[in-house]
Amino acid sequence: MSKTVLVSGGAGFIGSHVSVELLEAGYKVVVADNFSNCDRSCYEGVKKITGQEDLPLEVIDFCDLAAVKDLFARYRIDAVIHFAAFKAVGESVQKPLMYYRNNLVSFINVLEAAQEQGGCQVLFSSSATVYGEPDKVPVTEQSPRKEATSPYGNTKQMCEDILRDTVKASDGAIKGILLRYFNPIGAHPSALIGELPRGVPNNLVPFITQTAAGRRECLSIFGNNYPTPDGTCLRDYIDIVDLAKAHVAAVTRMLEGRMKEACEVYNIGTGRPLSVLELVTSFEKVNGIKLNYRFAPRREGDVTAIWADPSLANKELGWKAERSIDDTLRAAWKWEKHLSENI
Repeated sequence: MSKTVLVSGGAGFIGSHVSVELLEAGYKVVVADNFSNCDRSCYEGVKKITGQEDLPLEVIDFCDLAAVKDLFARYRIDAVIHFAAFKAVGESVQKPLMYYRNNLVSFINVLEAAQEQGGCQVLFSSSATVYGEPDKVPVTEQSPRKEATSPYGNTKQMCEDILRDTVKASDGAIKGILLRYFNPIGAHPSALIGELPRGVPNNLVPFITQTAAGRRECLSIFGNNYPTPDGTCLRDYIDIVDLAKAHVAAVTRMLEGRMKEACEVYNIGTGRPLSVLELVTSFEKVNGIKLNYRFAPRREGDVTAIWADPSLANKELGWKAERSIDDTLRAAWKWEKHLSENI
């Protein structure tokens, strides 16, 4: 009998892609979202890609403990992947209490409901922001966590600690994996799901594609005087489908009882640094488009260079990033055109 995986925030950018890969790997999936930062289109896209017309959808706010406990009572949840969180760094600086309340309470509620049902496997969506400005690159899972530069980053660190402490106290009933993502970009090759920011995008690639589509007048590249080869920041850009497959590998490891520790940590990246300017010029080249961009002053909180050493994930999860940056940027542009045609 196939196992059931609850995907909180399952209609969002990462959650929708993970739901597709889980379904295609044979898992039963329950998508849960309150649609505060997405709409139903990506959920509908998941159904179209996978042919799962009866895919369960629960409209729920994970800050409502009674609703979360009811959800766990109605489904036998074998594993939960928790995405339901606010994620804009700048907004978190302006509204810290909103971020602490939502991101911490929602995760605590998931763990409390899991505990009440007798336990389950928990995969937490963490971030490379926990490493701050690293002492050396690439970063490994043993690289020190630095003081967070934003309330958003702080919630990631705090949720990591909450999961570790809960696992330790659960006497084996709850096991956890922390996946620290680097920079997820792109869209599903079908162009039926992708990144759908509300208002002005916080991430680079949607800003690139919206500029290419004429929805934005000009792309700003923040800082061209960093101590890097071309003066722009270096990042580890990972294709969203590759990232989603890492979640399937991690959940499978948990459910098959192959974990070596009760709480494990993995960096999910390509291990190949790419500068912001290189990403922009690659997009222009593969899609045959000239972008209107300008250099702007540095943005507070941006680190100079960070990329992953993904060797632990490669070895233990049997996972590796495979899609080329060209394929990723083609998919991102295909998704943007799909959006433009359906606005």
